[in-house]
Amino acid sequence: MTPTVYIVDDDEGIRKATTRLLTAAGFMVCAYPSGDRLLAELPSNTPGCIILDVCMPGLNGLDLQVALGDREDRLPIIFLTGHAAVPDTVRAIRGGAVDFLTKPIDPALLLEAVDRALVQDAHDRTIREHRKHLRERYEKLTDRERQVFERLIGGQLNKQVAADLQITERTIKLHRARILQKLNVDSMASLARFAVELGIQPRRPAP
Repeated sequence: MTPTVYIVDDDEGIRKATTRLLTAAGFMVCAYPSGDRLLAELPSNTPGCIILDVCMPGLNGLDLQVALGDREDRLPIIFLTGHAAVPDTVRAIRGGAVDFLTKPIDPALLLEAVDRALVQDAHDRTIREHRKHLRERYEKLTDRERQVFERLIGGQLNKQVAADLQITERTIKLHRARILQKLNVDSMASLARFAVELGIQPRRPAP
């Protein structure tokens, strides 16, 4: 899908000027007069980025950033403001904003920020897609295999896992082989990386 640059600004003049600039540079653009409109109409899983005004009636830019952060497919944000305040800038950057630009807009700076935002979006989407595939493989494990998995990545040996789960070591070896096969990994190091990428916490042996 072609990336779309979403502009959110209550100033019609700014919206039109920014739209003309980006369209002339070859970008697909969609503009909104408010954050509420964007939230209501933003399609899911669409590549792109958002150019967002800070001070707007209703939902302001920083609050909209928080609302958008709840989406799994959240887009990178470039903030625009007529009155840059240090606390706002810090909050925006901590929230993951690509840039915080002041009005009047410098066209070159804005275009450069949009390029960076779209590169970040493509990178983020690649990571999300990779994690989705990992999650699909992990969900193939049975409950017992997940119990064994959590203990193996915690550093327990087969015999320790067997004692912990009160089953035979031979059964643990069978579970281990199935886990490696289902997750498509070939070593314990790869299994550990798999867990880290999905954020799965190891089950540590009881003291």
